[in-house]
Amino acid sequence: MFQQNFLFAGTIAENVKSARPDASEEEVRQAFRDLDCLDLIEALPQGIHTQCSEKGRGLSLGQQQLVAFARALLANPRILVLDEATSAVDTLTESRLQLALARLMQGRTSFVVAHRLSTIRKADQVLVMDQGRIIERGTHDELVALNGAYASLHRDFLSSTN
Repeated sequence: MFQQNFLFAGTIAENVKSARPDASEEEVRQAFRDLDCLDLIEALPQGIHTQCSEKGRGLSLGQQQLVAFARALLANPRILVLDEATSAVDTLTESRLQLALARLMQGRTSFVVAHRLSTIRKADQVLVMDQGRIIERGTHDELVALNGAYASLHRDFLSSTN
């Protein structure tokens, strides 16, 4: 999943089913339910049958991300790669997406590229890179205690949320 997810012209259900064309409408709804965001999709004018244009026009960035998350969940990959999956959304939308993201990553090997530390806070292993080189490695708590580059990013993150 990328920072800018590509959606096809068609309905939300068709976009989600592109991961598994034989999926039923109930499986599409279940994917959103499993992400704990079915209510957000059903609040749209035609729910999962709401039309969106190519590139997701007509949906908010948060809604586009939820469609992409549901598509990934329906595909049921063993390995998930997320590249700045929440960077384009506001902080309020991000908090709802974080719950969906946690459910999406559950039971999968996930590689997460992120500048927002909230996205990686619960990671088993965080790699801090600078100019293509790994400069720190550890859990969130270990890296904060190290008081290096990650700790500095963390302090900046905390000051920006206050």
